[in-house]
Amino acid sequence: MDESGDLGFNFKKNGTTNFFIITFLVTEDKRLLEKIVKKTHSELKIKIKKKIGVLHCAKEKPVTRKKLLKRISSKNCQIMVVYLDKKKVYTKLQDEKQVLYNYVTNILLDRIISKKLIKTKGKIELIASRRETSRFFNENFKNYLNQKAKKDHMVDIKIEIRTPSEEKSLQAVDFVSWTIFRKLEYKDGEYYKIIKSNIFEENPLFH
Repeated sequence: MDESGDLGFNFKKNGTTNFFIITFLVTEDKRLLEKIVKKTHSELKIKIKKKIGVLHCAKEKPVTRKKLLKRISSKNCQIMVVYLDKKKVYTKLQDEKQVLYNYVTNILLDRIISKKLIKTKGKIELIASRRETSRFFNENFKNYLNQKAKKDHMVDIKIEIRTPSEEKSLQAVDFVSWTIFRKLEYKDGEYYKIIKSNIFEENPLFH
């Protein structure tokens, strides 16, 4: 799981985005994603490889983006997205960014389980890209999702919050999330076409 955009609501401020999206890349074997990232990274020139260590879509060259996205598109994995047009978010929620973030993530998780995109028997692992350094917020996020999954679906989920350098599969989700965000925010669908067939659902919230 990764996100793109920001949760700022001061649209006069430079850098504030119009959209915020949360992306889930669902697979039964995350090693598939790890292998894609390793292979794409190994093809970079040595100079660049040493410099970056971690693939980050916004910083990569178009050829690298397309390679990695094409590899994802050829695998058995599906994409679920919830996006916010931030100008339509209720004022009350604009002041409660952590609540809003947890709420949006839970809606996405709920849809994934309801649509049977994952097997609910056995171990379900959710790896989220670390956006908060606060241990309190991270624990709050994990507890909230766990409680909702148990209460609404009787499902146990193991939730990990990691950085892309700790968890290679997060680098793959970063590419997917960046691609969908780019289509929404900048109306650029060039990369989106590559992964379109893998997108199971892409829904707005508060529309």
